[in-house]
Amino acid sequence: MNSELKNKITTELQLEITNFLHQEAYLLDSRKYKEWLNLLTDDLVYRMPLRETVEGVDANNIAEDSAFFEETKKSLTTRANRLYTKSAWVENPATRQRHFITNIFVEGTTNPNEFKVRSYFLFKRSRGSSHTIEEMFGERNDIIRKENEEFKIAERTIYPDQAVITTMNMSMFL
Repeated sequence: MNSELKNKITTELQLEITNFLHQEAYLLDSRKYKEWLNLLTDDLVYRMPLRETVEGVDANNIAEDSAFFEETKKSLTTRANRLYTKSAWVENPATRQRHFITNIFVEGTTNPNEFKVRSYFLFKRSRGSSHTIEEMFGERNDIIRKENEEFKIAERTIYPDQAVITTMNMSMFL
């Protein structure tokens, strides 16, 4: 793609998108899921493909035909709303969680209102009085769209670095 056709990324825009992702992490860590849902576009695609262990330096180790999850805003809304009920026993008592977002890289696209954003994440979670800390880490590839002067996540693909997920469940949002 010709780089002249992409929108220009300024330092100010980089900072705005970085702040947007940090605000998203704060909402998730504070269990403000309804507010987090407002950061998502209605046509959202949210997925986490499986990582496989394969031989070879250049081998593709992302499974193209299966995923831990592939969701829409509607399915995420159902999951988030459930966390506010007593039937979400896996989150009762609530886990303590932190999302660390770093290495944020923003690229322009041919659409002046959309940006490709790559970031690394480290998710840590603890439960009750347990000394066990659960964690997941990897890379996120997002399409962030500006709608009505606000940034929204239009697409997120999460690539975990682990081939075997060791968390007790997948009730978190990454």
